Amino acid sequence: MLLFRSSFWAMLLLAGTLGCSKSSPTVAPQVPPAPPAATTFTNPLLASGPDPWVYQKDGFYYYMHTTGNNVILRKTAKMSELGSAVSTTIWTAPATGPYSQNVWAPELHFLDGKWYVYFTAGPPGCCGGQRLWTLENANPDPTIGAWTERGQLAVPGQDLWAIDATILEQNGGRYLLWSGQEPNSDQQNLYICRMSSPTALTGARARLSIPQYGWELNGFPKVNEAPQILKHGGKTVLIYSASHCSTDDYALGMLTASTTADPMLPASWTKAPTPVFVKNTAGQAFGPGHNGFFTSRDGSEDWIVYHANPRTGQGCSDTRSPRMQKFTWRADDTPDFGTPVPLGIPLPRPAGE
Repeated sequence: MLLFRSSFWAMLLLAGTLGCSKSSPTVAPQVPPAPPAATTFTNPLLASGPDPWVYQKDGFYYYMHTTGNNVILRKTAKMSELGSAVSTTIWTAPATGPYSQNVWAPELHFLDGKWYVYFTAGPPGCCGGQRLWTLENANPDPTIGAWTERGQLAVPGQDLWAIDATILEQNGGRYLLWSGQEPNSDQQNLYICRMSSPTALTGARARLSIPQYGWELNGFPKVNEAPQILKHGGKTVLIYSASHCSTDDYALGMLTASTTADPMLPASWTKAPTPVFVKNTAGQAFGPGHNGFFTSRDGSEDWIVYHANPRTGQGCSDTRSPRMQKFTWRADDTPDFGTPVPLGIPLPRPAGE
């Protein structure tokens, strides 16, 4: 009888122990949910960045702007996150010489299997010695590898003031567009010349536009500069900046031509008599201009990137900050840029970001 009682209590104790084990399971630690991805951004993209330029290739955006003494390249998969992109200095101006100061408006292009940067620079002093210069890199990634100086880019037999080079490809040919001057003149006009290679021009230049309308004549000297190319439908669109950057009225103008026309012929181009993008004083966008273009990651949207000052009277200084906004197209295949969006307003990120 004693043995039975001992076994009974032992079994009861064991059952109680097992019961406690079942009622106290191990609880996995709680992981907080990831925050939702941002769907908007605000301008400006950077605190400072005159003369912004964007080139896109293989899912990346390559961004540059004027620094004054070197060439810096930023690489990002999302333009709305440009502020966190890693920057790489790919070239620094020498201490002295014909391209040692006033390094302006670099542009990156991928041509014939290599990367090229076209930039403006001059000798000490400002700024009568400005010329166009070229860098070359054969590496598939332009942020690495060696950049080689390829010298001055000029019309054969001419050594004239020149800034703001960009590339036009049309009818199987390649052309350089830039802002330059006539001998003994400080007026800035738009010129074009055929390229025999990414680092050389051939033949004579042609003048496509001069400052002529009232909105192009603000400040001194008279200015047409910073040409950029868009193509849509059957139209080649040349967007340029007009009036001097020292004024709040720096603005964008437009030339158009057929995509099959000879771009070397001034008669191929039609100039719009009114500006296509102007200041928004209530939105802290004074002197908007010197722009570039890109498409969204999914290819469904067109975007303009440009600089503007946040306050009146700031002129050509580093207060010019890069901003971007989506634009649309009119029925005649010309762009509709709208009005510069005010600073700090949340905007949808480019589609695909």
